[in-house]
Amino acid sequence: MEDYQQMISRQRKWMFYLLAFLVLGWGLTPWKPVFSGLLLGTTLSFYNLWTMQRKISRLGEHSTDTSNSKQRKPNIGTFTRLATGALAAVIALQFEEHFHIISVVLGLMTAYFVILIDYLLKHETE
Repeated sequence: MEDYQQMISRQRKWMFYLLAFLVLGWGLTPWKPVFSGLLLGTTLSFYNLWTMQRKISRLGEHSTDTSNSKQRKPNIGTFTRLATGALAAVIALQFEEHFHIISVVLGLMTAYFVILIDYLLKHETE
C-alpha cells in the first residue's frame, strides 16, 4: 500500500509540474489558444486522475474489508471521466476563440501519459 501511495504522490507531482509549465507557456508565448486548450484539458485530466485514484483506494479498502460483503461495491468512475471529457468539449466549442479543440483533447489524455511514463520510469529503475 505504501508503494501505491508513493505512486499517487509522484503522479500528482508530475501533473502539477506540467500544469505550471502550461501556465508559463500560456503567459510567455503568442500561442494562447493552444496553451489555454492544453491547460483546460490537463486540468480536467488532473481532476479525472485524482478521482480515479481516490476511487481505486476505496475499491482496495472495500476488497480487503470482509465486513462489507453486503454493501455495494464501489466503481472506478468511468461515467465521471466521460462527463468531464464532454464538459471540456462543450467549453472548447462554446469559446472557440479562446481554446484550440485539438489541444483540449490532447490535454485530456495527459493523465494517461503521466501514468504510463511513471510506470516506465519506475520499472526501469527496478
